[in-house]
Amino acid sequence: MTPLLTIDDLHASADGIDILKGVNLTVNPGETHAIMGPNGSGKSTLANVLFGHPTYTVTRGTVRYHGEDITDATPDERGRAGMFLGFQYPEEIPGVSIINFLRTALSNRTGIDYTVLELRLKVVEAMQSLDMDPAFADRYLNEGFSGGERKRNEVLQMAVLEPDLAVLDETDSGLDIDALKIVAEGVTRLQTPERGFVVITHYQRMLDYITPDFVHVFLDGRIIESGGPDLADRIEETGYDHYRTGNVAT
Repeated sequence: MTPLLTIDDLHASADGIDILKGVNLTVNPGETHAIMGPNGSGKSTLANVLFGHPTYTVTRGTVRYHGEDITDATPDERGRAGMFLGFQYPEEIPGVSIINFLRTALSNRTGIDYTVLELRLKVVEAMQSLDMDPAFADRYLNEGFSGGERKRNEVLQMAVLEPDLAVLDETDSGLDIDALKIVAEGVTRLQTPERGFVVITHYQRMLDYITPDFVHVFLDGRIIESGGPDLADRIEETGYDHYRTGNVAT
């Protein structure tokens, strides 16, 4: 089986400062991986580098998607290939309705020029599966949205775009417990044997609702320990300080 994502000895920098310092990770179809680490460890940098953000320069290593080297691919090429990034702070775009945004995004993803009616039917179907109000589709993208609504909108985007790989960058940021449950339930419904997820988070609470297959501890620009879901429980109990002092569990 060809992995969905293979990161091999990935190093990256910004403004001449090394941030990623040898990341290795393999994500197979159907797997959900959680990456946990403190602020400043490089987790969000990893997400941005995976999607070709121009601020960062890959100085060593490779990123492969479905076995193809995409290290130098542009962000739009990665999106069209079926990669999806859920932002920590989704941008507000006044004047652009969700329905029109999704129509453009899906057309770019599939190469099919959907009519507004065709797209609306697809969006309504997705909204029903996520227990969302259909009127939501006609609102301007994230304008006046609460934190929970912005994240639910990203779950809707995933449901419509049907990516092969979704990377969620601290999608639990700013959410109260009710909003977190709603978003997590939406993500859980989108898990399939073909789709892979990488969930980047500070806290174990997100993983109370999205059960990962693997948990990775990220510190100082690299993964320093990997394990099963119980690793997240240990982090919740001990924090990250014992990793900084070199007391890594084996």
